[in-house]
Amino acid sequence: MESTQKITPCLWFDDQAEEAVEFYTGIFRNSKILNISRYGEAGHEIHGKPAGTVMTVTFELQGQAFTALNGGPAFKFNEAISFQVDCETQEEVDYYWEKLSEGGDEKAQQCGWLKDKYGVSWQVVPGILLKMLNDPNPEKSQRTMEAMLRMKKIDIAELKRASGG
Repeated sequence: MESTQKITPCLWFDDQAEEAVEFYTGIFRNSKILNISRYGEAGHEIHGKPAGTVMTVTFELQGQAFTALNGGPAFKFNEAISFQVDCETQEEVDYYWEKLSEGGDEKAQQCGWLKDKYGVSWQVVPGILLKMLNDPNPEKSQRTMEAMLRMKKIDIAELKRASGG
């Protein structure tokens, strides 16, 4: 089946692309590895990777296509790019937070954001948060914002208490 997705994020890893993809596809239920391509002899003087090592891994998370590249240590992930995981319930927030933050940088956790063990940033966000932040009552919205700013992982019940609803 040919994909109609026009934009595919490419994640640049040093040499952990396959390991990272196995980690991500193990977390997201509707996910799969589609293809693994390997470096050959051609271009060795540029890429420096031994022939036969993983070059790219194409995969899907929840139907979204991605490519993971073993491109070497030249580039690192930072918070300027993140992936948002939309959650309906606290159980979903807890699940994705626990799984994605495992082995990650605890100092990078704030307001629903986390950094995983590969340095990729994620936002684990319940849909109700945006509704509460956009409440027509500015006092409720402000209380929600203040509560969220004190959180690492988003706590829906605490947000509801803070907003007064």
